[in-house]
Amino acid sequence: MNKTVFAITPPFTQLNTPYPATAYIKGFLNTKDISCFQADLGIEVILALFSKKGLTELFDFINQKSEVFSENSQRIIALQEDYIQTIDAVILFLQGKNPTLSHVICQENFLPEASRFAQLEDLEWAFGSMGMQDKAKHLATLYLEDISDLIMECVDPHFGFSRYAERLGRSANSFDELYAVLQQNYSYIDKILVKILAERMPEIQPKLVVISVPFPGNLYSAFRIGQWVKQNYPATKVAMGGGFANTELRSLSDARVFEFFDYVSLDDGEAPLEEILKPLTPKGESSNEEKVSTFKRTFILEDEKVVYKNNSLLKDYKQSEVGTPDYSDLLLDKYISVIEIVNPMHRMWSDGRWNKLTMAHGCYWGKCTFCDISLDYIKIYEPIAANLLCDRMEEMIAQTGENGFHFVDEAAPPALMRALALEILRRKLTVTWWTNIRFEKSFSRDLCQLLKASGCIAVSGGLEVASDRLLELIQKGVTVAQVAQVTRNFTEAGIMVHAYLMYGFPTQTAQETIDSLEMVRQMFEIGTLQSGFWHQFAMTAHSPVGMYPEQFSVQKASNTVGTFANNDLVFSDPKGTDHEAFSFGLKKSLLNYMHGICFEYPLQEWFDFKIPRTKVPKNYIENALLEDDDFMLKPTSKVVWLGKKPLVNYSSTTKKGQVFQTANLTFHDKKETFSIKLNQAQGDWLVEILDKISVKNKKVYTFQEIKTDYEAAGFEDFELFFYNKPVNVLRDYGLLGL
Repeated sequence: MNKTVFAITPPFTQLNTPYPATAYIKGFLNTKDISCFQADLGIEVILALFSKKGLTELFDFINQKSEVFSENSQRIIALQEDYIQTIDAVILFLQGKNPTLSHVICQENFLPEASRFAQLEDLEWAFGSMGMQDKAKHLATLYLEDISDLIMECVDPHFGFSRYAERLGRSANSFDELYAVLQQNYSYIDKILVKILAERMPEIQPKLVVISVPFPGNLYSAFRIGQWVKQNYPATKVAMGGGFANTELRSLSDARVFEFFDYVSLDDGEAPLEEILKPLTPKGESSNEEKVSTFKRTFILEDEKVVYKNNSLLKDYKQSEVGTPDYSDLLLDKYISVIEIVNPMHRMWSDGRWNKLTMAHGCYWGKCTFCDISLDYIKIYEPIAANLLCDRMEEMIAQTGENGFHFVDEAAPPALMRALALEILRRKLTVTWWTNIRFEKSFSRDLCQLLKASGCIAVSGGLEVASDRLLELIQKGVTVAQVAQVTRNFTEAGIMVHAYLMYGFPTQTAQETIDSLEMVRQMFEIGTLQSGFWHQFAMTAHSPVGMYPEQFSVQKASNTVGTFANNDLVFSDPKGTDHEAFSFGLKKSLLNYMHGICFEYPLQEWFDFKIPRTKVPKNYIENALLEDDDFMLKPTSKVVWLGKKPLVNYSSTTKKGQVFQTANLTFHDKKETFSIKLNQAQGDWLVEILDKISVKNKKVYTFQEIKTDYEAAGFEDFELFFYNKPVNVLRDYGLLGL
């Protein structure tokens, strides 16, 4: 099966779903009639290691060692037969192929247990009596993590399920350390990796191996793959791209990198890849007649020096032109769903397989000062039309058999989310989806209801620092009160909310950190947040803070540009707050809040050093949520009806000798039946207009158009009618103003 391109995701990213970069690449190459085979070598290495054969070989390797291991590792080694006996059944269960095993796992005498089980939470509280599958997934995850701990201690200290040798890739200004490790013999994990490569390469016989490196935890394996290919298939070209290169390698100058790769490309990969392929593409496979590459945003080695080539006149492709992500070749039925933390939102990242798509290239906001907004992947904003998005969703459902979608946007635009939701509902697609957002005021109660109706189950967004002063410094464009209102709207619609939280932003004081924690505590207690994660601020070279540190009252430790990776910057903050000291307490408190407990604890309880008292009133968030939800619509607001057509019965009433005709409108939704009464003429008009504004129709009517229709029917005082009780009842059942 000779293929022109072999696209690889190196170990390790996720266990439950493939990282989408190679699927995006293959989808684009399909539009160019260029053959491509893709592989996620992360899941393939994991499956080879976590198998009966893999564990047998692992324990044989460990048993030959003479070191004295920790008590935990000694226990796992003593129970090695139990691990070998159970591993295949557990992996099948986590792949969704052996669901009845949950009964045995939950009896808690099937799986061998080591130190991870000592942290076991109250499973009855966490999962209840009905959550047997989830409980078993959590226990099986702890079982795998025990084996992972053994591997890290006894075999390879760099091992991790979602990253490998991450430290070697993080802030590696110099290539020296990584290069030195790459000169050493293969590690135990490396041997599994190259064995898989050795089986694949003769089958595929590619002219170009493309390695996407999204994170520092993929970098070491990417270099090992490049090294092996160059040594064993010297005629095959090797290219690297992806998120790590885009952010870290923009000033690459170390020639030794090109012992492993022929090309390192930046930013959107379609046009650079097409240029690289020009001289490699067989005649007739591509429409390109010109076979000499002029390169686009690509580093190469010329005369033993690293040279950046960006001479191509080829324009970058619009998002409508890059094709539908193609997941063929990937082992979609072999990914492993795990539950690491007992939290319904947090599990979204590790449980279940998601088709990955992008609503819009770049970020529509593009102002946050901690973010790499100077880079093209954020700076250049280009949305995709909702009908094209739905076309791609339908193609991917047909290909993968999965109807779950994770939109991997920097921040999904509210207007596009609205259009997408309407298109999903119009096409009557049954999908579930989630994405990343900004907590901006556009997410009204009604928009959140629409998103829920279309299948949106969760959103994640950056609250960052719950301090209005710092949010303004970050240029987030929101306030804490506004975030509380938006998260309330999502929660009341039944959409789970995860908040990214930050501490250690320039000039942030200890007082602001504690006040931020109190804001977060209140939001969890009142129920507007379900999940969160604290990140310590990192200054990056391509963010406004990194480019103009003096504007944020901080100082870079050095202006020296390294020869390899350059993104994370060391800096000093004259405020002098020891942000690292807050790390453990912030994370421990949040873990408890996510479980719905310990809200009554004083904040001092989470820290082993003296902290300032919070200055945030105890009812700050509660008061923020008391503000009226104003339903007064603008003339341009869209009005949509999600419900069914009502049944109409007419009746007559006599009052003071006059006969009045009344229309009784009875509505049925999935849960209940309700009725409203109007005079016959208005009732007939309402039935007709509800049919016009039904979500099943392609045309979406504005508030002004409905008002005009009402007045054309001979009625007056439209606002009085629209905001009166009968119509207001419909708001609770699917009449939305957007």
